[in-house]
Amino acid sequence: MNFAFTKDGFRSLRLAWALLGLALAAAAGIAWGSLAYLQKERRDDMASQRQLGEMRAKVEAARRERDDLRSSSVVFADLVSRGILKEESRLDLIERLDALKVKHRLMDLEYEIQPQRPLPLLGGRVFNAVDVLGSRVRIKAQALHEGEALAFIEDLVRPPTGFNPASRCTLARMTPGSPDAATARVEAQCTLEWISLRDKRGQRAS
Repeated sequence: MNFAFTKDGFRSLRLAWALLGLALAAAAGIAWGSLAYLQKERRDDMASQRQLGEMRAKVEAARRERDDLRSSSVVFADLVSRGILKEESRLDLIERLDALKVKHRLMDLEYEIQPQRPLPLLGGRVFNAVDVLGSRVRIKAQALHEGEALAFIEDLVRPPTGFNPASRCTLARMTPGSPDAATARVEAQCTLEWISLRDKRGQRAS
């Protein structure tokens, strides 16, 4: 029998056995600690990558917002400086329609200005700096001659300032009255959008 595995041999080698046990326990502890540390490092790395991705997304969103603000502010300033878009003034529109009635010798002129509302843009585009608003205007004009009605429509959709795109205009002959009386013989009907801008910071275009 091997002396190391006898009672006397174990007693004489107990220090070595104790050191071996401590070494095995230390090795197991080191292995477990290394595995736990590796798992913690992986979790921390995943958390760092996630935070880095979130920060990159926030920076990219901030860049897009900055560029959009810069673009919309430039567009806004350019449109206002050129007089293409400005604050809505119903009195100005009424005075202009009355002036066109006189200029083109219309027999009658009726109009309806609907309440102002946010105007949806092509592709759902929005500006961070300004709101685009529109008021629908329906106009019915009666003239003695077709040329006068056509000239009125041409002036109506081409204002000196502002932007009023017409979505529809129709021209129709009316039932003639007495041939000797100066009565309306042509009727024009138009629907247009009266466009204006509003600064989201509380200041309006002027």
